[in-house]
Amino acid sequence: MKKEDNLREQFKQALISTIKVISEEYKIDTNIKKNLSSNNYNFFELDNLNTRQDYINLRAGTDSEALRRKFSDKFIYNKNLPKNNTCRSLYDVSEKIRYEILGSKMLKGISKNLKEHYTNKISLKRKDQLKSKEDVNVSEAFELYMLKNFFEIDLNPLSKKILSFWEKDFKNSFDKHLNYLNKNLENQDLYNSKFSEILQKMEIFEDENQDQEQNNEENQNDNSAQNEESENKENSEQETKQQDQDQNGVDADYELSDYKMDEQLVDTDSEKESSENIIQKMNMNSIDKEYKIFTTEFDEIAKAENLETSEEIVKLRKSLDQQLISFQDLISKLANKLQRQLLAKQNRAWEFDLEEGLLDSSKLTRIIIDPHNSLSFKKEKDLDFKDTVVTLLIDNSGSMRGRPITIAAICADILSRTLERCSVKVEILGFTTKNWKGGKSREHWNKKNKPKTPGRLNDLRHIIYKSADTHWRQSKKNLGLMLKEGLLKENIDGEAISWSFNRLKKRKEERKILMVISDGAPVDDSTLSVNSGDFLEKHLKKVVNFIENTDDVEILAIGIGHDVSRYYSKAIKITDVQELGDVMISELSGLFENKKKLN
Repeated sequence: MKKEDNLREQFKQALISTIKVISEEYKIDTNIKKNLSSNNYNFFELDNLNTRQDYINLRAGTDSEALRRKFSDKFIYNKNLPKNNTCRSLYDVSEKIRYEILGSKMLKGISKNLKEHYTNKISLKRKDQLKSKEDVNVSEAFELYMLKNFFEIDLNPLSKKILSFWEKDFKNSFDKHLNYLNKNLENQDLYNSKFSEILQKMEIFEDENQDQEQNNEENQNDNSAQNEESENKENSEQETKQQDQDQNGVDADYELSDYKMDEQLVDTDSEKESSENIIQKMNMNSIDKEYKIFTTEFDEIAKAENLETSEEIVKLRKSLDQQLISFQDLISKLANKLQRQLLAKQNRAWEFDLEEGLLDSSKLTRIIIDPHNSLSFKKEKDLDFKDTVVTLLIDNSGSMRGRPITIAAICADILSRTLERCSVKVEILGFTTKNWKGGKSREHWNKKNKPKTPGRLNDLRHIIYKSADTHWRQSKKNLGLMLKEGLLKENIDGEAISWSFNRLKKRKEERKILMVISDGAPVDDSTLSVNSGDFLEKHLKKVVNFIENTDDVEILAIGIGHDVSRYYSKAIKITDVQELGDVMISELSGLFENKKKLN
């Protein structure tokens, strides 16, 4: 019995470790609370694990929770949540499938656990008589539709029959958008907003919407008989109450999938931090209410490797390598300089006599002398500068063509390699537009009879050249894509910085640095031709000002041939693009030095 309990405890700890690693929430409290009152599923109720499938379901549930923590932003979820209750349930299913697909693409083990879980779930579907739509829950059918089209899971005959009652409705509404949804799985805002829009337009929910509207009208008519003073007072109270109820409903719906994990694992500090993040994101979205976007339908967040064939990417990387030859001496000098400066700040220290970590070979003699002595382990102490992530955001506009973009790509390459040697994570992003002169957004605007001051009127393209968790060796070929003719078009800086900021906010590192490389003001002819001349500049200033007034992210800018200090308080102008590498190194070194002084 003691052995069984020990195995259960080990399995429990393995689940907790899984969540920590996948979600990257390493500060999760591992103390398990007892006698929880919540009715939600408890990951750690291990007494009923009798079959292999029980373990698979538990592992799949653990993976799903970890992926929700990693990929699902609560504020974005709530922002796009439909008002219709039935739509909400389908919206929940779509979001869950979204982050589970992202996890499945990330790790084969997760994919295996989830697919086995869903396959088993499908096989256990009830076997009663199914004669009409009324016999089938729409959420149940929609989950099958999502599994079939997004997870590509084969349905058994019964599941096919369940889906058949609703499949025509789903196909009419969703099939034409499947490509867009699949392409934007990593962009929760675009994915959620599109799903919400489709659901609210579905004809099958029109009756429910009408009933809700009728109920609202009846309530208003009942109140109209009262005098004006009491009516205003009552309406005000009802509005306040309704808002509270709506907000509670929103939170409750979202947290339905939180399980008991939040109660068991999250400490008060984590909850405080989460609240602050949500508040900041709300502020980010409201910093400039005058900044309008005509449509986000054609925007794109793309991984560099998906924008070109592998052969072309390899070819472009070789071209970049040829450029690197002439800078070989400079690269070595800069890399060694930064590495020395960072490592000089490292006070190497070890913790000894631990129960896990690296085996302490100096203590092995104790085991030889006395076999009853336990093994001793050691671990290097974490250092402040190691707990850092740097995002390099590069302007991919047409004006960067030639020497500037080549130097930017070279410096991105140098930084990635050097900082990774010092255990500092680096993310490399780019921003441009998909087309000149507005693209499909402009065409859509024309079809809508050209409404005045439409706001941003072009198709954004944000590019991920290297994610923070990807090693330089795995993504180095992507950097060559910056040299591709035709990639560099317009630049809408404000939205790009906001995007990179939100990516940084999700990181768990203590120190977050955003470095922007640009050659001047934001420019998009399509947008500026139908809005005020400073439309994009005003938005950029407000975004930068917001970030500069937060404590979480440090932002600095390097202007190539142009002074960008009117946008950024920490800005450097370089007249010779060959200075870029040295400037980046010195600035980063200075940031780490400032950190040391603060401590």
